[in-house]
Amino acid sequence: MKARIPETDHGIQGEVTVAAYDIMQRNLRDKGWIATNDLMKSGITSGHSLEIGHGPGYLGLEWLSKTEGTTLTGLDISPDMHALAIQNASQYELSERVNYQLGNCDKLPFLDSQFDAVFTNGSLHEWENPIGALNEMWRVVKPGGICFISDLRRDINIFVCAFLWLGTKPNSIRSGLMTSIHAAYTPQELKEMLHKSKLKGGVVESNLIDVKIIVKK
Repeated sequence: MKARIPETDHGIQGEVTVAAYDIMQRNLRDKGWIATNDLMKSGITSGHSLEIGHGPGYLGLEWLSKTEGTTLTGLDISPDMHALAIQNASQYELSERVNYQLGNCDKLPFLDSQFDAVFTNGSLHEWENPIGALNEMWRVVKPGGICFISDLRRDINIFVCAFLWLGTKPNSIRSGLMTSIHAAYTPQELKEMLHKSKLKGGVVESNLIDVKIIVKK
């Protein structure tokens, strides 16, 4: 197993890169390959949720469109992604149910026990202080609320990696896929990370491509 190579701690930025990432995420959404179903299976189906590292916003927007009476707060460190998510929310006609903010995941600008659930997909490997961010997720979720985290795994099979590479469009984003995989954690590393955090009771699930963490407070 190769050592982890950190990718970035300032999010995805730059007009060209953000536009390419948006196309990739739209393709994943249209194929049904974003984590909306897993998110809802975890029990996050109602209330006011916080999405950390929302990117273009598709996971949270799909969740809003498939649930009733729900609201969402989104937080991202990238101003470019922040602007894009606002634009995409307008296209979904969901602007009144979502509020996007800029901020850092290890210093969440929210009150204790403010949210019914907190979730994130594909951003864990970018966090500079992952244990601090996990502790912040625990702080802002209500008792009885759920934390859901999903991301790629670094110990991905070489053939599965090749499949992902070939299926990633546009081609210009493929290098970003590989740096994300190299920066990701293994299931065992995540178990050790959870044990050092306030989410130590969390369950780590994994498949050929990604890992998921589900914790109920």
